[in-house]
Amino acid sequence: MIHIDSIWLATEPMAMRAGTETALAKVIAVFGAAQPHCAYLFANRRANRMKVLVHDGFGIWLAARRLNQGKFHWPGIRHGPEMELDAEQLQTLLLGLPWQRAGSGGSITLL
Repeated sequence: MIHIDSIWLATEPMAMRAGTETALAKVIAVFGAAQPHCAYLFANRRANRMKVLVHDGFGIWLAARRLNQGKFHWPGIRHGPEMELDAEQLQTLLLGLPWQRAGSGGSITLL
């Protein structure tokens, strides 16, 4: 099991053709470094594909997710270059739901 302490979302789109080295370079450009036990999320311009880069302390993992319908609720660049998410927000985002409204205990709150 991969241990993740922090989850970071990049607001600027990334080309989904990017492999591990390109994604790692993007993490370093946006976040300054790839920290151990951190996950970094990127979406394409249409926000229907996502890549997640995880540094597990020993190496790098790169995973991809694609929605067949709809798109991920991705914040715009106006919110800054990155945002931190908690595990519940990540689970909501991966389902394609509005994760910004996910509160503790699964409740939905106002923005």
